[in-house]
Amino acid sequence: MFTFTISIICYQILNSEYYLEYSLRLCYKTNMNIQTSESEDLRQQILDAAENRFRVYGYGKTTMAEIAGDVSMSAANLYRYFKNKQDIAAECACQCMSQRVDKLREIIRVPGLTAVEKLHAFVQGVVEHALEGSEKQPKINEMIDDIARDHAQIVHRDTDAQCALIAEILAFGNQTGEFEVDDLIGTSKTVFTTLTLFEVPSFVPMYTPEQFVSMAKGVVDLLIKGLAKR
Repeated sequence: MFTFTISIICYQILNSEYYLEYSLRLCYKTNMNIQTSESEDLRQQILDAAENRFRVYGYGKTTMAEIAGDVSMSAANLYRYFKNKQDIAAECACQCMSQRVDKLREIIRVPGLTAVEKLHAFVQGVVEHALEGSEKQPKINEMIDDIARDHAQIVHRDTDAQCALIAEILAFGNQTGEFEVDDLIGTSKTVFTTLTLFEVPSFVPMYTPEQFVSMAKGVVDLLIKGLAKR
């Protein structure tokens, strides 16, 4: 009986220590998650503030101190989250590109479209984004151009994302019998390459919107003839 009582007491002590340790771990983990979430939220606030300034004043005329002021922190504190202004601009560029890819994905996944219609819709989305960017946010386009020169990986990531969407259209066309494409990956890259004119912001002002749209339509019509099942 004495031994049994001692065992019970030991179990309770061990169990309470285990519970305390578990509680501390859980509390620590929860606290770390909260800190990480707060840090991510603050990073996003910084990116949003920077993008707003880039849109209005341009990348070159925006300073770290101004970005810090917009989020009510010191410039020194800002460097805890980003190494420099170029680092911020690079993430802003990634964000802008990701938003465009998300819109293109929504466009081609509208129910009821044929593969041909999906391809037309994809290129139309690219063209509309280029025209809108040239008219409403030229300074953002300039920033993306500048950053892309020193961060090729950003461009490659965006290219891969768009090629994946094109490959999705081609695969769907194979299923419906509209297209006959053996090499989906290679062909998607070739299709993307033919759309380069509509991807580079500096080309947009060289043409009227009507010319730009007409050229895009001509390119798509030619692509569809080449992709069509024989």
